[in-house]
Amino acid sequence: MNSVKYGLVGIGNTFNSAWPYHYVGCKDNPKIKFVSVYDKNQKKANKLAKIFKLKTFSSYQDLLESDIDAVLVMVPHHAHEEVVIEAAKAGKDILCEKPMATTLEGCDKMIEVTKKAGVKFMIAENHRFLPAHQVIHNFVNQGTVGKVFMIRTYEGVPEVHNITNPKSWKADPIKAGGGALMDMGVHKFATLNWILNDKVDSAYCWITKQIINLPEKAEDNAFVFLKYRSGVIIECTLSFTLNSPPYNQIELFGTEGTLIENHNWENPIKIYTPQKLQADKSNGWYFPKIDHGPFPKYYHISMGIEDSYFTDCILEDKEPEFKPEHAKEAVATVLLAYLSAINGRTTSMNELIDIYKKKGTKFIHENLLKVVQNNYILS
Repeated sequence: MNSVKYGLVGIGNTFNSAWPYHYVGCKDNPKIKFVSVYDKNQKKANKLAKIFKLKTFSSYQDLLESDIDAVLVMVPHHAHEEVVIEAAKAGKDILCEKPMATTLEGCDKMIEVTKKAGVKFMIAENHRFLPAHQVIHNFVNQGTVGKVFMIRTYEGVPEVHNITNPKSWKADPIKAGGGALMDMGVHKFATLNWILNDKVDSAYCWITKQIINLPEKAEDNAFVFLKYRSGVIIECTLSFTLNSPPYNQIELFGTEGTLIENHNWENPIKIYTPQKLQADKSNGWYFPKIDHGPFPKYYHISMGIEDSYFTDCILEDKEPEFKPEHAKEAVATVLLAYLSAINGRTTSMNELIDIYKKKGTKFIHENLLKVVQNNYILS
């Protein structure tokens, strides 16, 4: 086998979803063949199939019984668990959009079933595969900025059109697993855990509604403060309410240097360090050359690398380095932050684990709306 045939499961709003980024990132890769699609909305599936020359199926089971090798899962968050488990039982390898699941119990079940079935399973965490983040990871692990002691990071997207729609699953505490924090926090926490090679010890979180005023929706903005086991402290801000293209930034401070990354820059990283680097330098800052481009290009690049990597894992029969357990840790950090908001205080990972064992983490989603501060400022 020299290529992998993928079936698409769930397409969202067709062009306002993850699919276009996967397609553009992979369209020139001969190893990746997108061949079929299933969506509960048959009309949308037929429209997508016509544009991209895909075969449609009237049921998910029919798709799984076809000659595809793997599935690319893009359904709403709450459906990840069921869809992944069915694919695993059918013997299909699985690339599933983030977050892995909305609960830790869901993550556990997915890990258990995919391992038992012996299929490849990876969460499509494109931030782990973004070249800029790989460069940051390498600089940190090579000691280029010394010992990291503090990070400030931000991610924002223009999602007001979805979160103000009562029919949309976005920001639904059960279907989405929360608002901006669940949707984007997994990106940040999976990346930070990997860059630091560390685990979160405690969190303090504040979640608010600044723009939306629907009682059934969770937060549109969130502030999270994390302390890692090593002592590194992190401030993370997440927003659904930008009136601009998506925005991502990391400011990383070490004992021997500073690194700033901004996804909207053509050259996304600048680093101040006494070490000599093979890069352009200006006013003490180095500017390494990185394969990148402002939105949407960095999405195309990262998803192309991510999908190519997973496809190679299938073809070469190797396990992905980004394991489901890593994706579960990112979900756990989101749930820890939400638990902190429910508690109204700094909360330890041990406290989350206690809830996980005694009540189950669905308890967190069920209590989320009680603690979202409504600062609605529009009239």
